[in-house]
Amino acid sequence: MELSKQHKARLRRISVGLLTAWLASGISYSFAEDKGVKGMQSIQFQKVIDLSHVITTSIPLWPHDPPVTFNVVATQEKDGYYLRSFSMGEHSATHMNAPNSFHPDGIGIEAYKPESLVRPAVVIDVRAKTKANPDYVINPQDIKDWEHDHGRIAQGSVVLFYTGWQALWNDSKRFFNEDDKGGLHFPGVGAATAKLLVDDRQIAGVGIDTHGADPGQDTVFATNSLVLAKNGIILECLTNLDQLPAKGTTLVIGVLKLKDGSGSPASVLAFVP
Repeated sequence: MELSKQHKARLRRISVGLLTAWLASGISYSFAEDKGVKGMQSIQFQKVIDLSHVITTSIPLWPHDPPVTFNVVATQEKDGYYLRSFSMGEHSATHMNAPNSFHPDGIGIEAYKPESLVRPAVVIDVRAKTKANPDYVINPQDIKDWEHDHGRIAQGSVVLFYTGWQALWNDSKRFFNEDDKGGLHFPGVGAATAKLLVDDRQIAGVGIDTHGADPGQDTVFATNSLVLAKNGIILECLTNLDQLPAKGTTLVIGVLKLKDGSGSPASVLAFVP
């Protein structure tokens, strides 16, 4: 017997409610890889942490990048619904860079496969080094020190660097720490460290709470170039890294599939066990 529209709607509401309660309960759910399925894989979590900043017109912007703008297109009073258009740079707010931003023949942001954006993550806390030196270059010893305490970084991981810069997000001047000559002063991942992680640890990518995976004083963007040459992941302007454990987190990265995009604002969710 065919269900009425009212019964179908009620069943949909019940299904959504059950799914929401199930996800909130902290039990695991499974997903299969889109290609080359190796069997079911699971994410176990007790909480979900949002690693993305809210996008506003006052967020810190890389020098000379386009501003963030919002324009009201329709209102409830006039049109019966509310709608805005918005404009911003592809590398603004919490974002992910694409290979074509540094390599002419590189893929655009839309070419990343969905399974490549679900990754285990580790967090390396370097605040003790960056507090005294805003130009601190994260070096291979930082990796070795972390591995001494937590074990070797697993292949396919995204390595997140917690520099403490997330606390400066609402102060653009301090966030970029620009000098009188236009030089930027914030910490980042050195080229030797990126090479170690990419070639030896075979990581999937890096993320950081500054506006650049590379140190502010690095004008050749070596870390971006090395990671993106492998179609890896570069996440910048992350936040809430202080709420993550050193290991065990799973990242789920959402991007806008912009055709030939050099990057995209990103919604980065951390599933914490």
